[in-house]
Amino acid sequence: MSKGLIPVTILTGFLGSGKTTLLNHILKADHGHRIAVIENEFGEAGIDNELLVQDRDEQIVEMNNGCICCTVRGDLVRILGELAAKRKAGTLAFDRVIIETTGLADPAPVAQTFFVDEDIGMHYLLDAIVTLVDAVHAPQQFLEHHEAQEQVGFADRILLTKTDLVSMPDILTLKSRLQRMNPRAPILESRFGNVPLEQVLDLRGFNLNAILEIEPDFLSDVAHEHDDDVTSFVFREDRPLDLERLEDFLGAIVQVYGTQLMRYKGILYIKGQHRRIVFQGVHMLMGTDLGAPWREGEARESRMVFIGKNMPQDVLLQGLQQSVAQAQAVRP
Repeated sequence: MSKGLIPVTILTGFLGSGKTTLLNHILKADHGHRIAVIENEFGEAGIDNELLVQDRDEQIVEMNNGCICCTVRGDLVRILGELAAKRKAGTLAFDRVIIETTGLADPAPVAQTFFVDEDIGMHYLLDAIVTLVDAVHAPQQFLEHHEAQEQVGFADRILLTKTDLVSMPDILTLKSRLQRMNPRAPILESRFGNVPLEQVLDLRGFNLNAILEIEPDFLSDVAHEHDDDVTSFVFREDRPLDLERLEDFLGAIVQVYGTQLMRYKGILYIKGQHRRIVFQGVHMLMGTDLGAPWREGEARESRMVFIGKNMPQDVLLQGLQQSVAQAQAVRP
């Protein structure tokens, strides 16, 4: 690692591959590193910063006004510059940066930032691109979304997630496919974000010459397009939700529209529950977990983000509204 430069890890992977879970594992681990986290959401409202543990000294910066590899790229340069300035002034202490990209991002333009922006190159050194691959949904994602293949192609390390949900022959087939797509990236399995930190940090893995071999226009080609079929919307509700009614509705909706719902997640305000409920799903796989307690006097609100293709937004919004808990009748 070049003397004085701040190492940067780009954490990428398609929607629902487990990036936030891995990031939580890194932040909670007893490693002694001071980490600045930059994360990006696709859609009008981000919630990942509420999914991340924040009981330590990490600096978490969220950008949610577009894809980190296009409209927000100027923000990425600005935020990296501000972090470096604060570090130099002694007002913020960190010794490495992790950038978690939206699942819809091609990581190449993000990595370009560290080579085409002179000021950024003076302070930061791109250590590695770590790509998470969802063993359940990857084969279909590779067929439908070029970003999923780009993420694998530019990886320095591939972490295969959700391997407990597929058969061993399917895992071996997927690993073989990944090796054909990117023969230079080691492949490891990661369950629930558990992976040795030495397999994620300080890899010295990003090799510009290797990237230029597979993408000769890496430093000049900044064109990027999104699949216009991919959209997102946010559901907000400040009245408490009925968890049973909500689960029944979502269970029914994924049976019909599961293949169109690429990623959905949220923080839920549930009637009778004094803690947030963290809700996450990918296609037809979904689940809930307990989140942080609601603070005294804090405004409680449910926020759910849905990302998908040709989503039945009206049907979803109607069903979610009908999941609001009914007020108890007052007896005379």
